[in-house]
Amino acid sequence: MDAGSKKIQFLIILFFLFTGIGLVKVIESYAGGKKLVHFKGNSFVVEVAETKQEQEKGLMYINRLASNEGMLFVYPDETRRSFYMKNTYLSLDLIWMDKEKRAVFIKRNAKPGNSDIYETVYPQEEAMYVLELNAGSADRIGLKVGDILQF
Repeated sequence: MDAGSKKIQFLIILFFLFTGIGLVKVIESYAGGKKLVHFKGNSFVVEVAETKQEQEKGLMYINRLASNEGMLFVYPDETRRSFYMKNTYLSLDLIWMDKEKRAVFIKRNAKPGNSDIYETVYPQEEAMYVLELNAGSADRIGLKVGDILQF
């Protein structure tokens, strides 16, 4: 990239920062396939799982997740959605949200599983989004059913 291109890129970033579009939009576009999820002053950088393949894999085989990281599952509609912990090595908090991004069910501290024994969670509530965070995150940020997340 030549000096002229770098200067134009820098000016575009400054434009976005100072025109009310804000830093969040710049970070979201910069993060590529990731999004920021916000709640009560807390932000999580989440990988987005939209395809069936991404959703089936989820956080399987992941050994480490930073305290501000997670995964957001995005579906085209609201329905009952089950999640299981097969081949998941981390304890997780799972937050089911409706189309308004309102938490409708929270499973705290879902335990890791292996190929033979694993936990499955099947809430009665319908959801369009499911957010997976490190176990303890929901309590740490004071998240409860009825709260609305932003992303």
